[in-house]
Amino acid sequence: MKVIIIEDEKPAAQRITKLVKALDSNIEIVEVIDSVEDAVAWFNTHDMPELAFMDIQLADGISFDIFKGATITCPVIFTTAYDEYALEAFKVNSIDYLLKPIDPKSLDRAWQKFKTLKGKTDSDILGLLESFKAQSTQREYKERFLVKKGDGFKYLTADQAAYFYADDGLTFMKTTGGDRHVIDEKMDSLESSLDPKSFFRINRKLIINERAVGEIANYFNSRLKLALQPKFKEEVIVARDRVSGFKSWLGQ
Repeated sequence: MKVIIIEDEKPAAQRITKLVKALDSNIEIVEVIDSVEDAVAWFNTHDMPELAFMDIQLADGISFDIFKGATITCPVIFTTAYDEYALEAFKVNSIDYLLKPIDPKSLDRAWQKFKTLKGKTDSDILGLLESFKAQSTQREYKERFLVKKGDGFKYLTADQAAYFYADDGLTFMKTTGGDRHVIDEKMDSLESSLDPKSFFRINRKLIINERAVGEIANYFNSRLKLALQPKFKEEVIVARDRVSGFKSWLGQ
């Protein structure tokens, strides 16, 4: 079984290669590619593999751009460190979407999905892909947060949050009204539990609600500088590797 891996970080490529080989002794990884440009060239000059693993964020763009330059008919399993691309992934022929670091159990579930496609007709495959899409996009996102108030507690809804930020080992919610509350959740966990239609992690420190975005300005080193409402205590900079995703998120 021929498999291609598209991943631009060498340690990540080595890890997924090891994990994929462990799935089935018949798997042959025919190529490991690290850029959109090289992937387009490869797909246009080689026979189609039976399965592709694609990291979404590549050095020269995002892997969805590969589909603009080449016709890809094989199923795809996307891998990424960011959750905001989930819906975009299922606009192409994806069967699953795995967050890094890849959990072997999650990879095995994706592999089982792929195996259900083997031997199916084209129409069957299209139907199964739509089914996988529906299953994967029908997830529930966090809607309420329990926060301390005096000697007791109260709950806030996610739509009351202008942004979340990490500071001195704690995670805070800043509400649209300007109040600040400690949230008992780490940023990585919070990022995956919030609805990506409304929230985007612009850097390691900040997850913002689209409604909090005011002015957007170009910043040096291909980054962006934002003005948030309510105002954040520091400069708000969109990390360089998240600029493309941020623009797509705002424009969706």
